[in-house]
Amino acid sequence: MTARVRFDFQKNRANRVKTSKKDNFIIRSPLRARARIPGNATVDLTKGPLFKNIVKFTIPIIFTGILQLFFNAADIVVVGRFASETALAAVTSTGALINLIVNFAIGLSVGAGVCMAKCFGSKDADGMEQTVHTAMLTSVIGGVAVGVSGFIFSKYFLVWMDTPSNVIDQATLYVRIYFTGVPFSIIYNFGAAVLRAVGDTRRPLLFLVTAGIINVLFNLAFVLIFGMDVDGVAYATVISQVVSCVLVTAYLMKVKDYHRLDIKKLRIVKDKFTQILIVGLPAGVQGSLFSISNVIIQSSINSFGDVAMSGNGAAANIEGFVYISMNAFHQTALSFTGQHVGAKKVYRTGKIALLCLACVTVVGGVSGVGAYLMGRPLISVYVGDNNTEVIKYGIIRMTYVCVPYFLCGLMDVFSGLLRGLNRSVEATFITLVCVCVLRLVWIYTVFAENHTLPVLYFSYPLSWGICVLAQAGMFWAAYAKAKKREREESAES
Repeated sequence: MTARVRFDFQKNRANRVKTSKKDNFIIRSPLRARARIPGNATVDLTKGPLFKNIVKFTIPIIFTGILQLFFNAADIVVVGRFASETALAAVTSTGALINLIVNFAIGLSVGAGVCMAKCFGSKDADGMEQTVHTAMLTSVIGGVAVGVSGFIFSKYFLVWMDTPSNVIDQATLYVRIYFTGVPFSIIYNFGAAVLRAVGDTRRPLLFLVTAGIINVLFNLAFVLIFGMDVDGVAYATVISQVVSCVLVTAYLMKVKDYHRLDIKKLRIVKDKFTQILIVGLPAGVQGSLFSISNVIIQSSINSFGDVAMSGNGAAANIEGFVYISMNAFHQTALSFTGQHVGAKKVYRTGKIALLCLACVTVVGGVSGVGAYLMGRPLISVYVGDNNTEVIKYGIIRMTYVCVPYFLCGLMDVFSGLLRGLNRSVEATFITLVCVCVLRLVWIYTVFAENHTLPVLYFSYPLSWGICVLAQAGMFWAAYAKAKKREREESAES
């Protein structure tokens, strides 16, 4: 028998009780007993060695993202090898548009995660309960709004992006079907944000594995057996989004803890909704504005023809594996900082920052250079060995994006740290100016005078590097101020 701590939220103090080694660390109400869920339902990220906790927390997120991309890559592989000639260009050219509309709603889930993490760190039971119900209702409303908007306006955006006439009909069909599943995807992302905020990164992984396998199976069935085209892979994606939504919702309704979801209690709590918006709205705006610059870049790539579009799309999909591995540290920085701020342990945030920055540099550097060195055989997986022109265009992109990709990872970690410190507006402003505005200026000045893909792609590492420098100065200033304020509050109490 070993002693572990269970928290009494009503009295805001720790009571030590005897539990077996197999018992799980749970949060319990003194008003009613709660049954245990097998495995670690929650994890207090403010206790224990930081490096070990960061690694344990991040690895499931990395696997979650990589597996999700593997399953999404099935769309591209299947259409590239087994569907019509223009199907690959139609599917890959829609990524920037989809991200433009979806990222705003998903950005709000960042606010839900930070709000939940702070409530968990401060042992606020009522706050956790209010947050989960406010967040999930927000996800339903936002998901429906985004799905309907994307379905209605998709073709207008594709025309604006100068999508070639031989591709636009298939691209429109793919996007419209895709957006019918967006509400389910957004609900999943909010649910996953709630789980990660309380330290549970394993279950989002399991849910996505299940949904991803279903996606691959339906991809193959619709295209190879039923002879469908881009519509087949789109329907398969929608089905997988529904599955992931159902799994995360069912678990939240079953879990015996303060982040349990009760459909009858769904409501918007003004205080929690405001907190979610304060962090999530700037994150959503940043994601959308970030995507606007990418949409304009995509429209510039489209001007080089469908072969360049296919090579760019295949390379971008490979880069996604590097990005998702780095972005996991954004989630880690966000959750760890949020819990530590809630627990009044801001002084540890400096070490969290250094560890996350070091880890993302190593992961981004190794995986980015590795992807570039293996670029030719990797792109061949998508388009076959005979499409040498497509492969050539893909390699051009990877040269300018994959190798310096660790800079993007540093940028995302700083964004997570700043949002955890309640500096979401500042993080968004810096990204808007240093990334979005700079890229637009580059496209309409330097690229306009030198209309080549290398010049266009150079806007990526340039904007990342400038943004990292600005974010670093903002974070360390905000960290010092927050640490000083916490010391003063501690001295007064």
